[in-house]
Amino acid sequence: MTDTVLRLDAVNSFYGPVQVHFDLSLEVGRGEIVCLLGGNASGKSTTMKVILGLLAPRSGRVLLDGQPLTGLDTPQIVRRGVGSVPESRRLFATMTVRENVLMGAYTRKDRKAVAEDFERVLDQFPKLRERHAQQAGTLSGGEQQMVAMARALMGRPRLICLDEPTMGLSPLHVDRVLEMIQAINRLGVSVFMVEQNASLALQIAHRGYVLQTGRIVLSGDAADLARDPHIRDAYLGGAQAA
Repeated sequence: MTDTVLRLDAVNSFYGPVQVHFDLSLEVGRGEIVCLLGGNASGKSTTMKVILGLLAPRSGRVLLDGQPLTGLDTPQIVRRGVGSVPESRRLFATMTVRENVLMGAYTRKDRKAVAEDFERVLDQFPKLRERHAQQAGTLSGGEQQMVAMARALMGRPRLICLDEPTMGLSPLHVDRVLEMIQAINRLGVSVFMVEQNASLALQIAHRGYVLQTGRIVLSGDAADLARDPHIRDAYLGGAQAA
C-alpha cells in the first residue's frame, strides 16, 4: 500500500481520431479530497470515464494503490474499491430508496455484511431511513444525491469519484451535499470530484487541479488555487466552469 490511492500517469485518451487528454497526470492521496476544475470541453468528464473503465486510454496508466486499473471493466474496478457518484445521480426512478442503495452492493456476495453496511449507511444518511420505501424518482434533488452517495458507500470503496455533485441543486441542498462529502471523507474514504462550482469545490478540497483542453495547467493546495488570480478570473468570477 502507498500513500497515493489514485494515480493517473501520462494518460492519453481519444474519441476516435480526436485526442482528449495529453499526458494527463494527477494523483489523490490517502484521506484527501481532490477536485478537478476546468471549462467546457476541458476533458473533466472524460477523466472520470477513464478512471471508471468506461473509456480505455490509448497510452498511460491508471493505478489504484499502485495496482493497474487500465484494462479492467467497471464492475472489476468497483470491486477493487472505487465508488462512483455520476453526474445527474443516475438513479432507478421507479425503484425504492432501499433498492437503489442496495444496488451499490451488486458485486458483493456477503449478504450478512451487506445488511449491516446498509444499516450503517442509513445511520450516515438518516433522511434516507425515513424515505427507504419511497420511489427514488419522487425525492428532491438533494435527497437523490444522498441516495447516490449511499449507493456508492455500499461497495466499501477506498476512493469515491463524484461528477458534478452539486449540479442542479438548491443552495440549501448544495451546502448539505458538501457537508456529506466531508463526512464521507472523515470515514477514511478518499474523494476525487469534478465540480462546476469552483469556489465551492476549493472550499472543501485539500488540493486541486485545473484542466484545460486535456492538459493540467495548474495544481496545488486548494487554498492557494482559490487565491490564484488566474483561477479567480477564470472560475471564481461571474461565470463558473461547466
